[in-house]
Amino acid sequence: MHFVEAKGLLHGSGGYLGMNIYRGCSHGCIYCDSRSRCYNFNHAFEDIEVKQNAPDLLERALRSRRKKCMIGTGAMSDPYMHCEQQLRLTRRCLEIILRYGFGAAVQTKSDRILDDIDLLDEINRSAKCVVQMTLTTYDDELCRIIEPNVCDTRRRIEVLCRMRDRGIPAVVWLTPILPYINDTEENIRAILDGCVSAGVKGIICYGMGVTLREGDREYFYAALDRHFPGMKDRYIRDYGDAYELRSPRSHELMRIVERVCTDNGIICDPRECFGYMADFPDDKDKEEQLSLF
Repeated sequence: MHFVEAKGLLHGSGGYLGMNIYRGCSHGCIYCDSRSRCYNFNHAFEDIEVKQNAPDLLERALRSRRKKCMIGTGAMSDPYMHCEQQLRLTRRCLEIILRYGFGAAVQTKSDRILDDIDLLDEINRSAKCVVQMTLTTYDDELCRIIEPNVCDTRRRIEVLCRMRDRGIPAVVWLTPILPYINDTEENIRAILDGCVSAGVKGIICYGMGVTLREGDREYFYAALDRHFPGMKDRYIRDYGDAYELRSPRSHELMRIVERVCTDNGIICDPRECFGYMADFPDDKDKEEQLSLF
């Protein structure tokens, strides 16, 4: 871990702004796209870059911004990595979001988000908060191989249930699904059952598969060699150097996702999910929401 003074924090325009408080990750997921060389990391991926002035940058930006909007975090680097337990930069940023009346959309794989459930609850009551949780692998043993340094899927579903109990809406990222590894009906149905029980608002899934490009491809293939002997050769034979590696079972598995979502009132169109997360409620919407408590 190393510390930097960042020049800026927020990116985007209009009704949704994003921020990455950290760069790199300690979760060790074997498929991580953020390892790709196109993101221009000039340090080891596990040597977390900490934007130590992130709260100051955020406060300066929100203080001068007249129009409220949603502030997202977690798209490139998980805001609840191991170092957050010590540094609490994500928490400090959430406190600033709450103080200035903005909304928050937080994406993570970690149950450390429960440390901030009080703040997420307050943000949701005063404006809007959406928690996004990535779920890929229901089997505990397989999950520990694919996502080795973070809590397993069952625990993440418990987190979603805690959010449900607080009235905090949640969106699940059902991605990536690795061909020949976790692209089974049993895995998908188990995850979907968890989503239904947790009452999630939406599920984002772009089809069953994984994307690979320079940087993350090499890391992924090295992990396949360690844990799934012969699988790398199968990937190379079937997909070559393609960017998008679609499971041969993608269509049938997506039909299951769509059917379960339709039957349970869960949004499964990615555009609609993103629209929901980016939509900041006006005063009338908020009054209607608060009347439910």
